[in-house]
Amino acid sequence: MIVPFVEADLLRRPFDHLRRREDTWVSDIFLTLRNRQTARIRIGKRSEMRLRVHTQLLMLSVTSAFSAIELVSELAAADAARPNIIYIMVDDLGYGDLGCFGQKVIQTPNLDRMAAEGMRLTDHYAGHTVCRPSRLVLWLGQHVGHTGLTGNRARSLTSTEPTVAKALKNVGYATGGVGKWALGNVNEPSEINNAGHPNKNGFDYWFGYLNQSNAHNFYPTFLWENDEQVSLPGNVIGDYLNGRGRVSSKRVSYSHDFLTDAAFRFVRDNKANPFLLHIHWTIPHANNEGGRVHGDGMEIPSYGIYADKDWPNPEKGFAAMITHMDADVGRLFKLLKELKLDQKTMVVFTSDNGPHNEGGHNHEYFNSNGPLKGYKRSMHEGGYRVPMIAHWPEKIAAGTSSDHPSGGYDFFATACELTGAKVPANTDSISYLPTLLGQSEKQKKHEYLYCESLEGQTSVGVRYENWKLVQYRPAKVRKDAKKSQVPTKPDWRLYDLTKDIGEENNIAVRHPDVVAKILAFLKRDGLL
Repeated sequence: MIVPFVEADLLRRPFDHLRRREDTWVSDIFLTLRNRQTARIRIGKRSEMRLRVHTQLLMLSVTSAFSAIELVSELAAADAARPNIIYIMVDDLGYGDLGCFGQKVIQTPNLDRMAAEGMRLTDHYAGHTVCRPSRLVLWLGQHVGHTGLTGNRARSLTSTEPTVAKALKNVGYATGGVGKWALGNVNEPSEINNAGHPNKNGFDYWFGYLNQSNAHNFYPTFLWENDEQVSLPGNVIGDYLNGRGRVSSKRVSYSHDFLTDAAFRFVRDNKANPFLLHIHWTIPHANNEGGRVHGDGMEIPSYGIYADKDWPNPEKGFAAMITHMDADVGRLFKLLKELKLDQKTMVVFTSDNGPHNEGGHNHEYFNSNGPLKGYKRSMHEGGYRVPMIAHWPEKIAAGTSSDHPSGGYDFFATACELTGAKVPANTDSISYLPTLLGQSEKQKKHEYLYCESLEGQTSVGVRYENWKLVQYRPAKVRKDAKKSQVPTKPDWRLYDLTKDIGEENNIAVRHPDVVAKILAFLKRDGLL
């Protein structure tokens, strides 16, 4: 008789009380583990009379054993039904930077294939317009009005907050991450006992940067693997004016490649278990300090297919970064197929905010924001409406797209629905799993999507149905300006995204009822 694999001790337990009897005939009942997939139960031969005497006791024990077997089998089946989740968030990639979202120059064949085999989410908003608050939104499943972090300011997780990694770890998932961690800065080993460390916030494994600012440099002297520094051979930090210790004079070991290798190791090490893996590549963020020192902060080992282009070097570097990253997405899918994990793994790809104008790069050079207005730090669509692709063979229909409005905080509930984990009570998160599975009739929707920022010309952005409301900060006023020249009312501007995705026409005066309705929502929810 062949039964699903379970640990030997679990199978033996129902027979222990029989083995302890003086009559040792039941010693002929034993288990022989064949491999990690099956186990064989054999019952030794005894006389017919002897067997009848013990039939009742034997059947009771066998029933107990098989009840345990059935339970474990059910748990194994449940695990098999729960997919692995890989969430890829790149840094400062614009809505228009991928071929599948309209890019005409930069080559992204692997992401284009991912979209062709999966779903594009065309109306997805990152958690914020800059790095740190966007990540906090992702981890906590709350919009910035509730996280309280509305700019790139110091903020550490406390280790007591309910993160998505904790939620999945609680239901048996292995949890890992690589790349930029922005919510518990660690520079030196003496700082490693930090409440904001990823290991204290649900991640079994982390490899990468523990200081957001250090992540500007693609050639650092070290990265972190959990609580240990890992040297990157050959890199030397230069003594540059305005370099702030983040510009390397000798570049040998490219950090992105180390992050990628660590991500692949995690997949291999956890191929037998359900896992959550966050890949937070820093590409195509600029080395801001490198841009100030050299005029070019787009650090890449090779310009590759763009080397002969008649472009400024920062633009060659920007394009090469994206294509380099795209190639690693292709390697990831190849690995999943090699390990026979491709059918049981959902992969999500997105960006932490809109495109940047840093490191010598100009976002307009490749039309990085596509049809959208604004870029990084803007409350207009280009600042935080980002490309998103979801891939899960035979679950997510190939070549599909959805305009369901979703936010970065919605990943929390989505991951929980996929895995059976518990969603915290204070979340803003709504699962978009029904959308991914083509069950739009079951999809719950946000009343509105909210974002607020301390940075840039605009301070608040609200998506309500197909309306977009943006608040502008008052223009700087000269010290000698007359009192009548000082703005006294908030500057709210309204756009109809169905007719004006580029937000060129402010129609707030024509639709005061819509403006009032949205502002009433914000006032009701303590956001105004």
